[in-house]
Amino acid sequence: MLLTIDVGNTHTVLGLFDGEDIVEHWRISTDARRTADELAVLLQGLMGMHPLLGDELGDGIDGIAICATVPSVLHELREVTRRYYGDVPAVLVEPGVKTGVPILTDNPKEVGADRIINAVAAVDLYGGPAIVVDFGTATTFDAVSARGEYVGGVIAPGIEISVEALGVRGAQLRKIEVARPRSVIGKNTVEAMQSGIIYGFAGQVDGVVNRMARELADDPDEVTVIATGGLAPMVLGESSVIDEHEPWLTLIGLRLVYERNVSRM
Repeated sequence: MLLTIDVGNTHTVLGLFDGEDIVEHWRISTDARRTADELAVLLQGLMGMHPLLGDELGDGIDGIAICATVPSVLHELREVTRRYYGDVPAVLVEPGVKTGVPILTDNPKEVGADRIINAVAAVDLYGGPAIVVDFGTATTFDAVSARGEYVGGVIAPGIEISVEALGVRGAQLRKIEVARPRSVIGKNTVEAMQSGIIYGFAGQVDGVVNRMARELADDPDEVTVIATGGLAPMVLGESSVIDEHEPWLTLIGLRLVYERNVSRM
């Protein structure tokens, strides 16, 4: 079994692969204060309930692949792999790790590991040109050329950040549940805010993707647009440009990067 761990700014997603198939997944909050020992206990609690794994930490795990946008958490997970999974091959995505995707940006080292991993999975699953829209803490748009190169992207505030900002900065507004309202024209403040978030973000996605596609390919219709991230389902039905929804895109990319690196270890 391969354990994949995608550490985002808000949530950490874990996936368990049996070959190419994801057989289990978990989503937990990202807490930069957790120590390696606390993370080990958390992992044991989650995986100890799975019928394909043993009761002891590490039983049934043949490999680990990790990417993180939070450096302190990456540091602690590195310690987890050393202390609790010492005999298990582990790939932590950082500079020097082979991904198979050339990064054609001004400073490749500043591109988030999760964005590169998404590009790896997009190329493998759908080929290029492609655009990955990841609905996380930020909404990111990442462009992959027809030759499978990561050529850059767009970063915008995420859905939850926008909801929180409205609640904090609006004197008569409050934090709301992100849900589809009854109609675009809200009949009350909550529905008006929900409409602004859902349809506003759908319009943002359509506008940004259309502009990116025109730059990315001579024929924009050739560009495959893939949505991922925990909040993607909120926008899928309202966006006109999304071709594919792959909720486990980053975990799949981690599996691919693990396979490309484990033989070199």
